[in-house]
Amino acid sequence: MILGLSTTTFTLVHVILSLVGIFAGAIVLSGMLTSKKSNAWTEIFLATTVLTSVTGFPFPRDQILPSHIVGVISLLVLAVAIVALYLYRLAGKWRWIYVAGVVLSLYLNVFVAVVQAFAKLPFLSALAPTQSEPPFAVTQLVVLGLFVLLTIIAAIKFRGEQLRGA
Repeated sequence: MILGLSTTTFTLVHVILSLVGIFAGAIVLSGMLTSKKSNAWTEIFLATTVLTSVTGFPFPRDQILPSHIVGVISLLVLAVAIVALYLYRLAGKWRWIYVAGVVLSLYLNVFVAVVQAFAKLPFLSALAPTQSEPPFAVTQLVVLGLFVLLTIIAAIKFRGEQLRGA
């Protein structure tokens, strides 16, 4: 039992939050790249991504794992992005800080999704059983490169006015 739920149910809730966060984050990022307003999707992304990180901690473990470190980093990045959006209203440097925070937190969710995919999906696990093999490394490198490129483009194209009423 975790927080009153069976481990299976709690895991399912955690995974659903993560997938909704990734989906919403993709929409938010797309909005940044195309200058489309996305207040509701932004709120869904921020809420589900915070909850994804928070729900990662109660799983029973004997030691701190890399997933815990990613969770802490994600929560810190999200805190800064939330402050940039709601407190500083994306004024000045806070616009690109917000963009970087949103895209980094989305990347961290996708990074973990790739790790889980290679761990849980038999056809990927066969390619990289220890996740130290080239297919895993290449996949993570491609994902990282894509997110770096998207961050740069979003920082250039995104205008904070589209979310000022958020």
